[in-house]
Amino acid sequence: MTKRKIALVGIGKIARDQHIPAINASEDWELAATVSRHGSVDGIDGYEDLGAMLQARPDIEVVSLCMPPGPRFGYAEAALMAGRHVMLEKPPGATLAECDALKEIAREEGVALFASWHSREADKVDAARDWLKGKHVRRLDVTWKEDVRRWHPGQEWIFEPGGLGVFDPGINALSILTKILPEPMHLIAAVLETPENRQTPIASALTFAYPGAETARAVFDWRQEGDQTWTISVGTDAGTLTLHDGGARLFIGEVEEAKADDAALAGEYPRLYAHLARLVGLRQIDMDLTPMIHVADAFTLGERKTVAPFHW
Repeated sequence: MTKRKIALVGIGKIARDQHIPAINASEDWELAATVSRHGSVDGIDGYEDLGAMLQARPDIEVVSLCMPPGPRFGYAEAALMAGRHVMLEKPPGATLAECDALKEIAREEGVALFASWHSREADKVDAARDWLKGKHVRRLDVTWKEDVRRWHPGQEWIFEPGGLGVFDPGINALSILTKILPEPMHLIAAVLETPENRQTPIASALTFAYPGAETARAVFDWRQEGDQTWTISVGTDAGTLTLHDGGARLFIGEVEEAKADDAALAGEYPRLYAHLARLVGLRQIDMDLTPMIHVADAFTLGERKTVAPFHW
């Protein structure tokens, strides 16, 4: 089987931790080039400029963008206009308008475009969606608390405009919710806690309207030390479903369903790249922006509270 050649743009922590191992283990992909001003991969052609790579390597048909969302639109536009298929790390862009524009460009060029939501590929997310089908949701509680110093050490862009702050991990929870819930929800209130020396929130509390539910809430916090908490609990007329560890473990009531192995979360990016291969083969677009809409609504509706300064 001939592998498709792919280029990675942005060789930072997420590329090294997830994208490169997933590509190297894949039967579909060959990492053929990188584009980065600050990083490279041994044995792989490296470029500092995307345009130079696109011109020099017409054999590379797919570009995977792993840089922060702020500059991503220009890179994605250039790749699509050059007739290359594009995969976008989450969130897919800095604004919804950018993402809509990219969809139109991809349609015009007849190429694949994939807004990837890695947490939707966690081991038990599909099983949770299947269990919730046909059930009436009465309560929804999300707790997504982690340590920003552990997961984004020194990454200043995350606290700058466009960096999303705590919604960078929080959007992972929203991506799961929008996949597993039987009905759509919408935001009705939010509180955003922003350090006095930063531009984006370090914590948030969200309230949603969901058909028939008495409560639907989510709490995101980047100040968690010790054990990290990534939990979604859905109370229904048939019992309570709980996803733990970011979707790696599933409980119905107190009983764990088909306990996950230690590699449960490691399968997220391999599954993303397998789906990308299907999209490229069919020249299709998968650009669900629902998680990003909830974040945009939080910034629109959110009550701002200034909290203590944050320092690395």
